[in-house]
Amino acid sequence: MSLKTTEDGAIRVEAVAGQCAMERFIGVPFGLYDNDANWVPPLVMERRDHLNPRKNPWFDHGEARYWLALRGDRPVGRISAQIDRTHLERYDDGTGHFGFLEGEDDGAVFHALFSAAEGWLRSRGMTRIRGPFSLSINDESGLLVDGFDTPPSMMMGHAPPYYSQRVEAEGYGKAMDLLAYVYESHQVMPDGPRGLIERLGQSGAVTLRPLDKRRYSQDLGIILDIFNDAWSSNWGFVPFTAAEVEHLAKKLKPLIRPGLVCIAEVDGEPAAMAVSLPNLNEAIADLGGALLPFGWAKLLWRLKVGPLETVRVPLMGVRRRFHGTWQGAALAFAVIDSVHGRLMSEGFKRAEMSWVLETNRPMRRLIEAVGARPYKTYRVYEKALT
Repeated sequence: MSLKTTEDGAIRVEAVAGQCAMERFIGVPFGLYDNDANWVPPLVMERRDHLNPRKNPWFDHGEARYWLALRGDRPVGRISAQIDRTHLERYDDGTGHFGFLEGEDDGAVFHALFSAAEGWLRSRGMTRIRGPFSLSINDESGLLVDGFDTPPSMMMGHAPPYYSQRVEAEGYGKAMDLLAYVYESHQVMPDGPRGLIERLGQSGAVTLRPLDKRRYSQDLGIILDIFNDAWSSNWGFVPFTAAEVEHLAKKLKPLIRPGLVCIAEVDGEPAAMAVSLPNLNEAIADLGGALLPFGWAKLLWRLKVGPLETVRVPLMGVRRRFHGTWQGAALAFAVIDSVHGRLMSEGFKRAEMSWVLETNRPMRRLIEAVGARPYKTYRVYEKALT
């Protein structure tokens, strides 16, 4: 397809076919963010694996297509469209997704990209499009609409302010906002949460423990089982499959520090968890997306020795049977407090707790009760495909 745009020439959109085109697709943001000091170049090797159906188990239940927007032979934008059968089986709502959205500040670029993605989803019988998800809600989700003045944490996105304006100009409206909270390590647990933790300890039925690296896969399986249970009633939730749990275990292993993970057990049964990870984005910010020739050594040194200042808490949850009870609140405060103590001892200065649905009032109250504050907002958009 071709759309007439600025005097620089026509915009055309081409489907990504073959490895060469995929390399150009992955490389688009590198040309768009040259002057943005807060953008963190992703590791190209990791992006290749994420988009490779032979290496990412998401493709066991999903399919995706990708497009490049070009002016002449120069890439000026990109987009994906995907269909997740797990989502459709759970919600039966005819919703497909878009993701990997990037583009120059030109309405014609965004119009051409969305036309391609919407057309493909419509041809596959979808009646609604929602995103961005790259590739699923369990990956990088939402478009940054507030908090542009700091770099993103790992597995969180970055975008200039005009992206939201261009998306909304294409007829998209807000489906949901996702909030990222910042929690300073020097903060002291307030008296209210501290009292609940002490009451929980007096019950004698609760134990807190770090992740056991000797049974790493089993413990990560426990963590994701709690997540699948705790988050199951949340908007847009899609559970991790067994293959995705195994894949995530391998992917996260180099980042895991046992003390930065806490599992709470009640009468010997896992009941709550919190996982914090050294912020990979801080470690790779100056690598330009490349691990060769010396990037591997720098990355391993920074992850093992530091000094890194930030972590991200991507997983936290309490089993549903404790929701709405004082024990549930106490369990959440207890796992946060355990991880927080380790952050201080290891010299980290702050944690990003993300993301949290704007409508998840109980979780927001818990996080805000310990002193965390929202500092970034990511928006999920949607549009009817009529």
